[in-house]
Amino acid sequence: MAHTDVPEVLGAIKDADFPADKDTLVSAAQRAGASEEVIKALRGIPAEQYTNREDVARSVRVDPDADLGHSRGQRAAQARQGGKPGLSQHLRDAPKPPVQEELDQ
Repeated sequence: MAHTDVPEVLGAIKDADFPADKDTLVSAAQRAGASEEVIKALRGIPAEQYTNREDVARSVRVDPDADLGHSRGQRAAQARQGGKPGLSQHLRDAPKPPVQEELDQ
């Protein structure tokens, strides 16, 4: 798993033309001078056509705790829930547990 975050990956492919495949995205990140960690993260995505940056954000593997701030309960819900192929587990929708909603009030 790469030690980077989603905004860093998306920043590296900001000049990529979509739709784009995995190799095109890796090349765009290399041209943009992205770090080796970002390149590794992009090399780890499924080999398919991506229609926009949001599709890439959903597919790239990064540290699950990097920038999402999910609780243990939310991460467990993400693990139990199925998702579309290629969607990283930590980016699946995770509603707040009822206890957390009550505490937030």
